[in-house]
Amino acid sequence: MATNMDLPMMIRDVHVDDRPRERLKRQGAESLSNQELIAILLRTGTKKESVLHLSNRILTHFEQLHELKNATIEEITAIKGIGEAKAIQLLASIELGKRLHKQRTDERYTIRSPKDAANYLMPDMTSLLQENFVTLFLNVKNQIIHQQTIFIGSLNASIVHPREVFREAVKRSAASIICAHNHPSGNPAPSPEDIDVTKRLQEAGLIMGIELLDHVIIGDHQFISLKEKGYM
Repeated sequence: MATNMDLPMMIRDVHVDDRPRERLKRQGAESLSNQELIAILLRTGTKKESVLHLSNRILTHFEQLHELKNATIEEITAIKGIGEAKAIQLLASIELGKRLHKQRTDERYTIRSPKDAANYLMPDMTSLLQENFVTLFLNVKNQIIHQQTIFIGSLNASIVHPREVFREAVKRSAASIICAHNHPSGNPAPSPEDIDVTKRLQEAGLIMGIELLDHVIIGDHQFISLKEKGYM
């Protein structure tokens, strides 16, 4: 005879505050695990298995979450406990995620001029109390695919080494980059160190085949493009 110890824990056995739906309402969707998010999509388990156990088996079956992205309805329904209705729910949510991602990609910020770069960076950089050296990594359409702060501190050639900048550019498959840093004094006029760093990065970019499009200096709601000033 089966005892209580032999029976799988069902969702009703989980304290109400710890159930996925309640946690999502209370803490937000980002606080849930992949297992819990899938459980919400499935809604119910089977007579012998909780929805959380069923969700876990789906993740185990596909090994990596991204493999589920290209799953077919036949592959999903091959999992015991997953019928056509549940498979359709999963596929519909996956397709919606794909479309949201594509829309976000299509709406990437495009750099067409030094002013575009300055407008993109100025809200975050104009009031910084320390110098921040930032790089924008662009694709072939001059769209920003990544932004990264390379270092914080006074700018000089020994600190800003091209390898730190172009290592990330290669990792991101960037076609080109734009570098920028702020002057806490509010005056964006370039220093000799700024010009020296720019030339070193430009030379490294020519070797790497990843063009340095510009180096923008952000001041107090104003900017200077070293390219426009003829330093590149």
